[in-house]
Amino acid sequence: MSGFVAAATGFPAVLFSFLLVVVVGYWLLALLGAIDLDHGHLFDDGLFAGFGGVPLAISLSLLTTFSWFLSLAGTVVLEAVHPATPVRVLLGVAVLLVALVLGALATRVLVVPLRRLFSGAAEPTRADFVGRPCVVRTSTVTHDFGQAEVTAADGSSAIVQVRLAGAGNLHAGSRVVIYEYDSEGEFFWVSPLELEAEKD
Repeated sequence: MSGFVAAATGFPAVLFSFLLVVVVGYWLLALLGAIDLDHGHLFDDGLFAGFGGVPLAISLSLLTTFSWFLSLAGTVVLEAVHPATPVRVLLGVAVLLVALVLGALATRVLVVPLRRLFSGAAEPTRADFVGRPCVVRTSTVTHDFGQAEVTAADGSSAIVQVRLAGAGNLHAGSRVVIYEYDSEGEFFWVSPLELEAEKD
């Protein structure tokens, strides 16, 4: 056991040992509900976007685990071959780089089948806006003119083309609800939204 601890705390394995502790802590907090995993996709366009299609937290966790294991094995070999020599430091740097590269390759291989699990979610469509309230942003809304701002389920907002069937008195700031999407005209049909709070 002491040999394992020595290897895990020796250079270069110690660098990945620290990262592995962070990874384990992250997933423990996630299991306890202290971290919202739904926001994991927000960081997929960063440095490790090459692992795309899988949340960055999972990609980094795999990369850290593989690199730690490889660097640990390299550290054990170095301790047996070159204990505490100047050459040992240079070889340690080499092991660090090799572990990182091989860890990235192993992560990429494993991410390929995992990507299918995360690509199963349906892409958002304009039909998702149907039934959602929105706010008129143009001076008026008629049967052939108008725009409104609608907020999607994920919290993002968009300005969309809207139309009002029949007569109405809609102006900027009016709250309406989308009840249908016209695919040919690429606009939404809306009707005035009556809020219960206003009725009271």
